[in-house]
Amino acid sequence: MIVLQIARIIANFSLFLDLTDDDLLDPDEAVQMMELLGADLQALDKAFLRELVDAFAVIASEYTGEAQKLVRDIPCSFYLEEELAAGDSVRLAELEALRDARKD
Repeated sequence: MIVLQIARIIANFSLFLDLTDDDLLDPDEAVQMMELLGADLQALDKAFLRELVDAFAVIASEYTGEAQKLVRDIPCSFYLEEELAAGDSVRLAELEALRDARKD
């Protein structure tokens, strides 16, 4: 399934930006690229974005340790569920409550 392949590409790029040592990759450039990645993801067709969000949970098991958690959390990190829920105030409130619960 192509969505899994695309999820892997995004996950690997995101992990590279997140986990590469600051001596090898300028942190400011990494942050800028993460912001661009997030904007590009949020701009995807909503039906495809839904499939992509679900795909991160599937491929997370292919990674270990911190990388596995980072991949599983890509939808949260880039506010993708919120993008999918745009216009649905009830769902947005649920997502906000879930986000608050994660902080505890």
